[in-house]
Amino acid sequence: MEGNYSEGKSQMDKERNEKLKDFEKRVSYTFNNISLLDNALTHRSYVNEKQEFPCKDNERFEFLGDAVLELCISDILMKKFPDYTEGQLSKLRASLVNEQALSELAKNFHLGDFLLLGKGEESSGGRNKRSILSNTFEALMAAIYLDSGYEKAYRLITDLFQALLENGFDQTIYGDYKTYVQEISQNRFKVIPEYVLIHQYGPDHDKIFQTELVIPGILKTTGTGKNKKDAEQQAAKKALEELEKK
Repeated sequence: MEGNYSEGKSQMDKERNEKLKDFEKRVSYTFNNISLLDNALTHRSYVNEKQEFPCKDNERFEFLGDAVLELCISDILMKKFPDYTEGQLSKLRASLVNEQALSELAKNFHLGDFLLLGKGEESSGGRNKRSILSNTFEALMAAIYLDSGYEKAYRLITDLFQALLENGFDQTIYGDYKTYVQEISQNRFKVIPEYVLIHQYGPDHDKIFQTELVIPGILKTTGTGKNKKDAEQQAAKKALEELEKK
């Protein structure tokens, strides 16, 4: 009986190790201590059902990973947006470190396929649940931090969030481009942007407006839209992208 237990556990460990190695390739990080990764990918439902194979769930890792993510993302945003207020930075961080965003990032490397879940969670679609994926993503960040320290975790988090960071976020995150451009312009250059309607064309029922945004002595951008407000927002969006480059 004891021999069968040892053989069964040995075979399980071998199969699990192979899966973890596969996951390392997907996330582009090789663990010094792969048991940290195993812990990060172990849901409490699995631990509750596997008393014969003692292991730990990832809830403590979630707690640490949440803090690691907040610190790294805060650091990244502080550097990327030097003129933003505390309120603006908090809003941007919240748009990145939330259940929806983290679960989508987790899906990019099929994190759900590598989870250890109990039968109940497995049957209820736990591998695709937003809450489980986002929590496990946090646990994964904690495992990397514990394995290699802050610098490695910071670099990996920067890479994982690169697409969102480089795209400058969409309008649902920024909201009002004009407001952000005005705040940056006032903080950095001590001037208020000017908007000038430079052209309009098309029939009355389908006019197109073209507006120029000017920050005197700094930059000019143009935007087009179905009305003056949209044209100004488009000009402000372009200005924001230029200001981020500077």
